[in-house]
Amino acid sequence: MINLLHISASPRGAASRSIALAGEFIAAYRRTRPESAITEWDLWDGTLPDFGPHAAHAKMATLAGEPLTGEQQTAYQRAIDTFQRFDAADRYLFSVPMWNATIPYILKQLIDVISQPGLAFAFDAAEGYRGLLRNKKVVIVYTSAVWAPGRPPAFGTDFQSPYLENWLRWAGIEDIVAIRHPATIPGQDPAAVLRGTRAAIAAAALAL
Repeated sequence: MINLLHISASPRGAASRSIALAGEFIAAYRRTRPESAITEWDLWDGTLPDFGPHAAHAKMATLAGEPLTGEQQTAYQRAIDTFQRFDAADRYLFSVPMWNATIPYILKQLIDVISQPGLAFAFDAAEGYRGLLRNKKVVIVYTSAVWAPGRPPAFGTDFQSPYLENWLRWAGIEDIVAIRHPATIPGQDPAAVLRGTRAAIAAAALAL
């Protein structure tokens, strides 16, 4: 059975465009793959641990092959458990609004928590990083309320998609489909833009 994990980075619930579009993807995906298991992970639900001093020291000690203190072990185990929750999926759907030109901090927190040596990556002093996530596929639904491709710099810059997609590839995931529903610029028909986004969502649901 294929396991699809929807990771939602918006705290706005029913008011969120990214969540609504992700819901359309999930509905289309269910129609084509009714046997699949679909899990929702709202990053704002309080289950995501922080990655503070004990966890950070534990990560560096792990890289150095040093033993962990009790507090470090406890904090690091939370990171491991979070990684395992993430890694249990075969397919991912990320719904990601643009915040201040990039991703919401809660999604960065998830990335920082699960990017651990021996889990998400390996490191060699001569060859550098090697991603350890294999046989995974990702669809990302990006939204932005002000920025859009082709708008001048006064309307912002896209650090949202480069950051997330670079991290996915760094972790070993190469099969990535990005769908963007940007702000509507003058002269565009909002309904036509939405139809284009929905068509991309339907196509991605068939392919994932």
